[in-house]
Formats: sequence, C-alpha cells, structure tokens
Amino acid sequence: MEEKKKIVLGLSGGVDSAVAAYLLQQQGYEVIGVTMLVRPEDHEGAQDAAKVAQVLGIEHRVVDFCSSFRENVMMPFVSEYTHGRTPNPCVICNRKVKWEALLSVADQVGAEEVATGHYAFVEKLPQSGRYSLRMSEDSKKDQSYVLYALTQDQLRRTRMPLGGYTKEQIRQIAAKLGLPVAQKPDSMEICFIPDGNYVRFLEDFTGRTAKPGSFVDEQGHVLGQHKGILHYTIGQRKGLGIAFGKPMFVKEIRAAENEVVLSGNEALFSQVTYVSEVNFMGWASLSQPRRAEAKIRYAHKASPCTVEIEEGRLKCTFDTPQRAITPGQSLVVYDGPWIALGGIISEERRDGDAWK
Repeated sequence: MEEKKKIVLGLSGGVDSAVAAYLLQQQGYEVIGVTMLVRPEDHEGAQDAAKVAQVLGIEHRVVDFCSSFRENVMMPFVSEYTHGRTPNPCVICNRKVKWEALLSVADQVGAEEVATGHYAFVEKLPQSGRYSLRMSEDSKKDQSYVLYALTQDQLRRTRMPLGGYTKEQIRQIAAKLGLPVAQKPDSMEICFIPDGNYVRFLEDFTGRTAKPGSFVDEQGHVLGQHKGILHYTIGQRKGLGIAFGKPMFVKEIRAAENEVVLSGNEALFSQVTYVSEVNFMGWASLSQPRRAEAKIRYAHKASPCTVEIEEGRLKCTFDTPQRAITPGQSLVVYDGPWIALGGIISEERRDGDAWK
C-alpha cells in the first residue's frame, strides 16, 4: 500500500481550517495540524483545534511562536501606528510568522507541502512561469489581498483547498461532519487586539500615553484639540470630539507635529499613490507602464489603474480618484483575478511619533 503524502496544515481552531483538513484528507493526504501560539493567553484556539483533530483523526501539534510574533508583527505594528500610519499586521504575520512556522514543521516531518484555510487559489501562471494567488470564487470571502507578500518559494509549497467554496458551504460541510467549530463565529478583529481597542493596546504595550495636539485645516490653521493621534485614521469622520457645523474628515496625520489635518470630503480623494516594499508575485518585474486593477484596502473593490516604476518607486495612477488612500495600508495590484504585485502605501510619510 502506497504511503500517504504528508501535508502540514495551519489549524487555527476555526471552521475554515477544520474543513480544509477534511478536504485534504479526501484528496489522500496525511494531514498534520499545527496550531501557532502567538500570545501566551491564546489557548482557546489550540483547544478547539485539538477537538477538531480528534474528530478527524489527525496528528495535532502546538508550536510556540510568541517571541517571533512579538518581534515581527506586534512591534512593527506599534511603530507604524505611533508614526501616524495605519498598518496591516496580517500581511506581515502571514509571510514572516505563519508560513515560516508551517514550513519549519513541514521540514521536520518530511512534508513538501503546507496548507491553510484561506479563501484563494495558488496557481502557476503559464505566461510568466511564476506562482501567484487567484481570487477565490466567493468574492465576499476572498483573502488574496492579505497574502500578497508571500514569496515564490512559499507559494510553490502551498495548497489552499477552500478557494472554490463559499463560507456557507464550508459551514454545511463542518455541520455534516459534526465538527465542534461548525458554528464558531469568524474573528473580525486583529488577533492581538480582540476587543478592537487599538489605543488601549498601544498605550499598554508601550507604557506611554499619546499626547493631545491640534486639529488643523489644510492651511495649518488650528481648529481645536485632538486626544492624541492614535485615536484617528485617514477618512475618519465620527468620533472627532468636536462639532464643526459641517462634515469634516481626517485627511492626514502628521506625527512629527502631533497634528491631525481635517478637510471636507472632496479633499480625501486621490488619483495617484506611491508604494514601497514591493513584492512581485505573478509579474517578475515592471519595465514599462502596465494596465491593471488595484485594491487599497481589504474591503475595497479593485479599481482600474496604470502602474509603473518612477524614480525607483512604484507609482499607481487610478483611472478615477479613490477615497482615503491610507499610508501604511497595502496596495495590491491584480492582473485579472491574479495578484501581480503588492506593497505598502508610502506617500506623505513623515518622521516623528505620537508620544512627543
């Protein structure tokens, strides 16, 4: 009897990875479930994952990645936020923590491939010979955006069995199997800030309190006092704490000056943005301007654009202005349904931090 091919699966304790394990079993794999502890207090996920592994009859391992997660995800997140930017920690975590953990275990147990419960497809593109991610068939659940930073070697060894399913179908499969996580709610917040209170997390993490400063208009005229720049993000209208008699929105955060720039809605629309820390995925390079579509945040609908390299930076020019392009967030460029490349929105970056 031929020995089953081993595959290491990120088993988070949620319904998606649980069904992914079952689907891989159906494809003939010997599945080894790995739960990554990224915070000492995160035991619920490991316990749920263990229950799933028991029902499915697969091996389950718990790997402590707390120190790596703190160094590679939490500390950069804090640094970005305190410098007036809005980072996406999931992007960093996927490339530098999750995949590194899974591939490390895979090498230990002699498995060539790893898998996750993300909604996307891993495909090798015939025109470029490169690996890329294709959007899942369920556009509401597509997670390719947060995976744009994966490397070619990581993609080569990765399987994502959920790309062709809807969330409803996954829950139905889990219920039929009697999995204990069939109706477990999806996590909607950043995993290390489960209550969504970013300011409290940042102040607890650093032991410092953000200093109040000035709301200013685009000409620099003081409009009032803000509570500290950690409380605000680009495009925000509610929760400013001051009534201006008309809608006002956060246009820019100037950490060095401890100022929050407010403006009317029209000023929040931009047509051009610049991107740093670019990771080429489906495309190997960019020698001349190319047409594509790009997303400026996870829930953003991809919009037609032209991308090119200008003075060593990636420049993205949208056909129509986009609202609240936010430094620190990711811009992901799609060539049809496939990711071409992605990077960090870097325009208007300023030095300085929120504690001054």
